[in-house]
Amino acid sequence: MFLKMLTAPIAAALSIVAVTLIEPAIAASVELQGAGSTFVAPLVNGWIKQFESAQHDISIRYEGVGSGEGISRFLSRSVDFAGSDNRLSPANEKKIDGGVVQAPSTAGMIVLAYNLPGVNGKLQLPQSVYADIFLGKIRTWDDPRIREANQGLDLPALTIAIVTRQDSSGTTYAFTQHLAAVSKAWSEGPGVGKVIQWPNVAMLARGNEGMASKIKIAEGSIGYVEYGFALRLGLQMAVLENKAGQFITPTPESGAAALTPSVDAGLETLEASTINPAGPDAYPIVTYSWFLLYPSYPAEKARALVSFLTFAYEEGQNSARYLGYIPLPEPVVEQARAALARFGKSAEASEKATVAIGTVVESPKPEEQKAPAAVK
Repeated sequence: MFLKMLTAPIAAALSIVAVTLIEPAIAASVELQGAGSTFVAPLVNGWIKQFESAQHDISIRYEGVGSGEGISRFLSRSVDFAGSDNRLSPANEKKIDGGVVQAPSTAGMIVLAYNLPGVNGKLQLPQSVYADIFLGKIRTWDDPRIREANQGLDLPALTIAIVTRQDSSGTTYAFTQHLAAVSKAWSEGPGVGKVIQWPNVAMLARGNEGMASKIKIAEGSIGYVEYGFALRLGLQMAVLENKAGQFITPTPESGAAALTPSVDAGLETLEASTINPAGPDAYPIVTYSWFLLYPSYPAEKARALVSFLTFAYEEGQNSARYLGYIPLPEPVVEQARAALARFGKSAEASEKATVAIGTVVESPKPEEQKAPAAVK
């Protein structure tokens, strides 16, 4: 059984993350429902498939409906957990009795994917240029400012068609946070949000998958999508200027370099540390994605959820890179575990059958087992 196959580090992590999983096994047919970020959906659904193949007693469903809709379902308690590409606001946190457990699930790059047939080579976009493209100030691909940064490319006199999200999107939030950091005009204009009133006529699409598909068929288009979606569809991806003035290609290495400044940041400031990351090798647009969890659950759901979270923080991080995501740095994983434990200690179960995330619950057994030691 999956639980008996847990390695020592994984088992140790359980004592920090939540309830200790001790035989007897989780009752059959425990179901968990999740919804939210499309950015992270391929990874979470990949984790679910791997997890369920080893743990047959738990069924998990995750719908990629966008961070905004996921948060709405979470606040209405119509799901067991949500995925979001930005942390829940303090105002929304107060809507959940006992607080909200917010822990990063993974990280990833937001790329500017484009469709320019016949344009070979790397398209370089300075920060001021790509901000002005989305502001509608640069309208053609042969604009002098684009040509100046790409003197070796034969750029067409083609109208730029920007592709943006129609739904309430954490990817849009992270992207506009970055634009506001690099462009005063953006900060004072459209601003930051999950839904933006774009200043230029834009083609709208739902989800990262919809964005990538629209860019693939629309000649002259450019849009912001998660790296893995662009990679799987073979889209052209721009080389972007970073804070240090270097032009950086989106790669697993440049994405990991972008997370370096955040490893010592607390979870509350983790999001801010990646808005426009420093470092000569850092890709400039990255975001963490988050699990949103309640402070307590019915006992069987708590055990099932902890089992899945343990998988996500161990084997799951190892598989993230194969789908184009950036595995969480180990210090961030440890902070996530500590946050889950801290919330659990302060949460009080509202029913006898409810287990607070972070508490240790031992099932009766003739030969008692001790909970594994905490990871330091």
